[in-house]
Amino acid sequence: MRNIRHTATLLSLATALVALGAAPPPAHAADTVRVGKAVPTAFTFTPLDIGIKEGVFARHQLDVKAVNFTGDAKLQQGLASDGVDFGLGSGPGMAFAVKGVPVRAVAAYFGAPVNIAATVGWNSPIKKVADLKGKIMAVSTVGSLTAWLTQRISIHEGWGPDGIKIVATGGGPAMTSAIISGSVDAGMGSYESALSLQEKQRGRPLVTMDEFAPRFITHVIFARTQMIDEKPAVVERFVQGFFATLEWMRQHRAETIADADEVLHEGKTVLTGAFDREMPVMSKDGRFDPVALKTIKESWVALKTLPKMPQDDQFLTRKFVPVKIASASGAK
Repeated sequence: MRNIRHTATLLSLATALVALGAAPPPAHAADTVRVGKAVPTAFTFTPLDIGIKEGVFARHQLDVKAVNFTGDAKLQQGLASDGVDFGLGSGPGMAFAVKGVPVRAVAAYFGAPVNIAATVGWNSPIKKVADLKGKIMAVSTVGSLTAWLTQRISIHEGWGPDGIKIVATGGGPAMTSAIISGSVDAGMGSYESALSLQEKQRGRPLVTMDEFAPRFITHVIFARTQMIDEKPAVVERFVQGFFATLEWMRQHRAETIADADEVLHEGKTVLTGAFDREMPVMSKDGRFDPVALKTIKESWVALKTLPKMPQDDQFLTRKFVPVKIASASGAK
């Protein structure tokens, strides 16, 4: 009888151990990360919001908190002050790292600036690029991508870097108001904002900036150097989550347009145009195009942003690219 009871006890213990082994391991708490967007009013920054809403970042064990800024300079201030851990900013904004901001670009995610347009008022006498000479262009902040592209037009047209006067108004509604009121002659902002103004007959896109920078890195993901050094696994998961979101967006056009409209409030027609024009330019692996990098570095010297062309490791790291995304699964 004792042997029977002993055997039964062993069998019960074995069954319990098997059950424990079959149970899934306890879930790890998600890492909270703060991510800044250079401006809140661009389709190219909505992957952050969409990745949060659709659960892609959560699948990568990240609790992402989005923070909006009013231009590259403000974003870099946020990164420098440890206000955010990551930033979605511009390729030309990588110069801030060379100047001492403790960040590095960890992935390039958008190529030629088809998403940025010089926009004028509906009844503006400005009909072509040549009409911009000597005019006032609104940009988000000094040192921003929009300021860089304005100078790029001026140099391209042979007017020198100051052939178009730059005024920092902030992005979004402030810039739109300046264009509509006529307090500036034009504004350098998102293509979808230009389409929205055109739909309302209050403004119109004059030209998109891919004409002046056809091989380019418009947007990159920045990470604080402290994050890269101390939490590289978190950086890798954020980059993976971001590019998984881009892949999800490619496969879910209607849902993406609806999600983006919740952020931008531009309407289905405008955001359909933005999706169709801009999604093909979104990178699939985050690589840094060497030709585009050379263009940006040369421009830093030409525009006197930097005294000489820097080495790549002064402003970027390739530790986290190319990104390999198995599938777009992971959305809730």
